[in-house]
Amino acid sequence: MSQYQILIKVKNARIKAIIIVLLFVIMVIAQVGCKKLVEAPSPNNSLTSDNVYTSDATAAAVLTGLYTLISLPDPKNGLSINSISLTSALSSDEMTLYGGAGNANSTLVQFYLNRLSPGLSTSAGGNIWSDLYGRIYTVNLALERLGISNSLTPSVKQQLTGEAKFLRAFFYFYLVNLYGDVPLTTTSDYNINAVLGRSLKSLVFQQIIADLKDAQNLLRDEYVAADAKSSTAERVRPNKWAATALLSRAYLYISEWAKAEAEATLIINNNSKYGLVPLNNVFLKNSNEAIWQLQPVNAGWNTEDARSFILPSTGPTSNLTVSGFYPVYISQQLLNSFEVNDLRKINWVGNVTINNTTYYYPYKYKSATLNSAVVEYLMVLRLGEQYLIRAEARAQQNNISGSQTDLNAIRTRAGLPNTPAASQSTLLTAIQHERQIELLTEWGHRWLDLKRTGNIDGVMTTIVQVKNTTWSTNWQWYPIPAYEIMQDPNLIQNAGY
Repeated sequence: MSQYQILIKVKNARIKAIIIVLLFVIMVIAQVGCKKLVEAPSPNNSLTSDNVYTSDATAAAVLTGLYTLISLPDPKNGLSINSISLTSALSSDEMTLYGGAGNANSTLVQFYLNRLSPGLSTSAGGNIWSDLYGRIYTVNLALERLGISNSLTPSVKQQLTGEAKFLRAFFYFYLVNLYGDVPLTTTSDYNINAVLGRSLKSLVFQQIIADLKDAQNLLRDEYVAADAKSSTAERVRPNKWAATALLSRAYLYISEWAKAEAEATLIINNNSKYGLVPLNNVFLKNSNEAIWQLQPVNAGWNTEDARSFILPSTGPTSNLTVSGFYPVYISQQLLNSFEVNDLRKINWVGNVTINNTTYYYPYKYKSATLNSAVVEYLMVLRLGEQYLIRAEARAQQNNISGSQTDLNAIRTRAGLPNTPAASQSTLLTAIQHERQIELLTEWGHRWLDLKRTGNIDGVMTTIVQVKNTTWSTNWQWYPIPAYEIMQDPNLIQNAGY
């Protein structure tokens, strides 16, 4: 589905009419980004990007539109960044696909069996790769136009530049961790982008870190509203602390332990703004644990994660029924990983019993009823992860007591005793277990953790037996869409596809 088609479907009473109009402006700017980054021709519409960056309101709407587009799609249908929590959970050991290989949704079957086809994008109407590069095209263009604009309020220009750099880092973080080496571009010039080859992961991470450092310096401490200048209690536009949170994660992923610890510490120590909250309050809108959230944008609904994961009383389905499509439930492997008396199993896992078979589902988000009050926002970055980042970074530096303290902060909230792990190796194992439970079905953490820690082959070799399939280490990287390979002479497919 194209961004134009998506836009037409946005009928959200909570978005003012002026924002709907401005989102159309964004689609004009990024019209080719959703088709293929490397093919992007020069826009020839009379509503040019130069016009957009002549006022604070229209310039701010470009970034607002990106947040909307991240929140918008149904994760079960059509692949985009919003589907990462679902697809990566299927790829790993978190979720079971109802009906397995016989499920009616061939796209989800491919993720579940780790049999992704490079032609998936054309059959599924788009994919994560093209979605992310479409967003990067818009961000690159925004940064170029912001840089030369002389008519914006300086504080607005600074805030939007910081948001754009943050978003580019966010999008590249998922590209490099899902696909490996990827094309790296910081320009909207289609002549350059059309012949890009793949850059080493290390170079992509350098760009991610550079963008996040810039974002830290540009973004404000407080959260700003849709106008990018007035303060708000809504935590839906990234601020300095969102950049800091993603930076701590990026440092963790490249084994810069001291830097990961330092960035996480900045957030954890900011207890006037952030703090751990009771389990059932974590995913509420503007939760004190939230560092960055996304507002729901589909009319009458709370989060798309709730709609995807919460099973109705009729249980899971392998195809579309009158009540909807509910194709996934928590795997037995994940269910068995909970410790006895873990309150997260009580508060974050729901269940339904059908014909004496009980199916368990993620219940972090609890509102999946049409026209109910909006009480939950989609969580992207939160404080709980920062404790686990610092725990791991400290363990890697042999700060055993410091690591234990951070790990126990998460365990105490879950009603569990302090960790018995007392050595570097046992602590690192305990932290990975805690990440598996605490971050279940959130933004691909489990799938990415298995890869970055080198545990993926060991885990997947066992899990594929349950899935009745096989495993190759090549499949930890998703394939580049076939049509991208065909049209870019310098783009090489991942091994094994």
